[in-house]
Amino acid sequence: MANEPVSLTAALASFSDLWSPRIVTAVNDYDVRVAKVEGEHLWHTHDHTDEFFLVLEGELTIALRGPAGERTVVLPKGSVFTVPRGTEHRPSAPAGAAILMFEPTGTLTVGDHHDEIPDHVDATRGHAL
Repeated sequence: MANEPVSLTAALASFSDLWSPRIVTAVNDYDVRVAKVEGEHLWHTHDHTDEFFLVLEGELTIALRGPAGERTVVLPKGSVFTVPRGTEHRPSAPAGAAILMFEPTGTLTVGDHHDEIPDHVDATRGHAL
């Protein structure tokens, strides 16, 4: 990856696939990924890493399952949230959203444990821009 500025607007305009993140840069051993999302992802868990979300456009909802039960967080544009490692979660965006994620390089988008992968979800470690 060249060490050049990246326009997130241009990066998001360069693809139309949903739930298929693009890697815009790297920081140490982490990928910074952007994705367009709409509808529901799937329930999944990352055993060894937290998952950071920043909502760039629209609104993202994240359902969470943990020892204390289930809850849902709603993230409007400009909000950030970190899903702790080992927490089962399912992102969704009924009206569509654009998000930025910060995850260790090589992290699979469907986690270490997950429900059956629907056709509209790309099981990937991130695509280059």
